Formats: sequence, C-alpha cells, structure tokens
Amino acid sequence: MLNWDDFYAEEKPKAKNKAPATPTNAPQAATSQPITPPPTVAPVQPVTATAALDRANAALANLDVAAGLEELEMGAARIQVDDKRMINCKADLNQLVPFKYDWAWQKYLDGCANHWMPQEVNMTKDIALWKNPEGLTDDERLIVMRSLGYFSTADSLVANNLVLAVYRLITNPECRQYLLRQAFEEAIHTHAYQYCIQSLGMDEGEVFNMYREVPSVAKKAAWSISHTHSLSNPNFKTGTAEADQELLRNLIGFYGVTEGIFFYCGFTQILSMGRRNKMTGVAEQFQYILRDESMHLNFGIDVINQIKIENPHLWTKDFQQEVIQMILEGTQLEIEYARDTMPRGVLGMNA
Repeated sequence: MLNWDDFYAEEKPKAKNKAPATPTNAPQAATSQPITPPPTVAPVQPVTATAALDRANAALANLDVAAGLEELEMGAARIQVDDKRMINCKADLNQLVPFKYDWAWQKYLDGCANHWMPQEVNMTKDIALWKNPEGLTDDERLIVMRSLGYFSTADSLVANNLVLAVYRLITNPECRQYLLRQAFEEAIHTHAYQYCIQSLGMDEGEVFNMYREVPSVAKKAAWSISHTHSLSNPNFKTGTAEADQELLRNLIGFYGVTEGIFFYCGFTQILSMGRRNKMTGVAEQFQYILRDESMHLNFGIDVINQIKIENPHLWTKDFQQEVIQMILEGTQLEIEYARDTMPRGVLGMNA
C-alpha cells in the first residue's frame, strides 16, 4: 500500500555484508597466488522523493499555458450573454454562465428531476403473462416484439448521433449540458429494453437484429442513419451555408422525424396494452421513456428554431421544401410500420 511517510522518507544506507572469516584450522595452499580484486561497479543512486519532486516541478515550470488553452476553442476574456450563439460561436464553451437560453438549462433540471432506472419496475406480472400461452394473442405478442426490436436499435442510433456529432457542433454550454443528460437518458432507455427482453426470456439475437432482418424496422433505421451519418465524420465542420444547412437537416431528421414520428406508433401500442392491464411493467417503462422523449423533442425543436432565428439565410424556400419532404417520408414509413405490426388490427388500436 502506498504510504506518504514512505514517499518522503530518505532511504537509509544499507550495511555492507562482511566477508566470512577464514577458519583458523583451514589448510594453507602450498603456493600463494595473487588475488585479483573484483571489478569496481559504481553504486546505483536511489531515486529519492526529493529528486522526483524536483523533476515534477521542473516540468511544470516549463508548461506552456497558452498552447493548452488554444485547444479549448475559447475567447480571450470573460463572456457576455450576447457573445453566445447556438452554432459557430467563438466564445468560451467552458463558461456555463451567464445563461442565454434559460429554457435549455430548465430542461436539464427537469430531466434530472425525472430520473428513473429500469430495475425499479416490477416485471413479475409481465413474465407470468408472457409465459402463459393464453395470456396474449399472437398479434399482441408481435407488437411487443416489434416495439422492443425497433426501440432497442433506435435509441442506440440516437445516442451515437448525440455523442459523435450533435454535441460537438452545438456551441452553447447550457445546451451541451442538456445534451449530456439526454445521452445518459438514451443509455437508460437501451438498458430498459434489455431489461424487458431478458426478463421475458426473449431471443436476444432475434430482437436486437430486427433492424437488419425485419423490413419495416430496417427501413426506419436506414432512413435515420442516412440523414445523420454525415455529421459523424470528425472532419465535418460548420461555418458555411451548406454545412450549416446539413446540421439543420440532421437535427430535423433526428429530432423531428426519428424522435418525433418514428417512436409514437410503438408508444401508442404499448401504452394501449397497459391501459388494458396487459404487460404493465413494460408499459410503465415505456411511459417513462415517452416522458423523456417528449422533452428531447421539445428541446430539439427549440434548438432548430433558435438556429433559424440566428441564421435566417439558411431557411430558404428550397430548404423548406426539403424539410417537408423529409417529414412526409417519415410519416409514410411510420404508417408502413403500423400496418406491419398490426396486420389484423388490435382491440382499441384500429379504427
């Protein structure tokens, strides 16, 4: 165990071993040969605490502070509220206050207040119902399987986009604070799906690979990736009209379509089952996830609108038509998914 007393203590010199005495009754050699002394070896100097501290202090004395601070993308002074911008901001990103977007900080606080963990939800009734051959219809089982299959992949894609792209390109510290909270919530959601899948004894490989093997799930996943993957390139930077529009396109596809359209058929289906007292543990977790995702959607819309306010030149007529096209495509994919998951209709879900 490391002990600071040992670290500061000077090493004591070790006593030299004495050569063994020659017995007095040992026989003497007939002829005496000259004894060659052993080669002289310089003693190894121990590394003392003082020497180590001297080297550390010498290294710190030569530390170039300016070079390190240049990597932080910061300004040269304390920032004012008007210095802050949603994108392409050169002000110090490490100065959280003063707040410019109070709504972002409030959403961070609200997200923390809504914290929950999957293992807090009792799954006993769900397990009994799922294992009972008469507990659910085949159509109801399909809904549960499809919902867990899509969401388990979708929230992972959302988290990847947040961590690898959006956080880096949003240049406002209070918004970044919420993005960190959102990324953690996406991890909790993925945890919840795994908890449900494991509790119900489902085939994990089948469920987690639906985004590859089930067409209606695969199309939604592919659409989301196609509208977000370009920003994951570490060389992507904003600052031009084309790049800024690409970021806007990502945010609209990410928040407006993936989290704003693709999630809600599954939410409706599972919560409808919960209202009929079926799969209540799964439904409770989906209710918490819906609460989180509703806040994610509201945050994303606020970010998009703020970028539009600060950069009105980006919101061209052509770009608006492109956004409308994205929303229509997302809506059609969600309709296709709903028909795939309810081929014969489900009580309380079909008109």
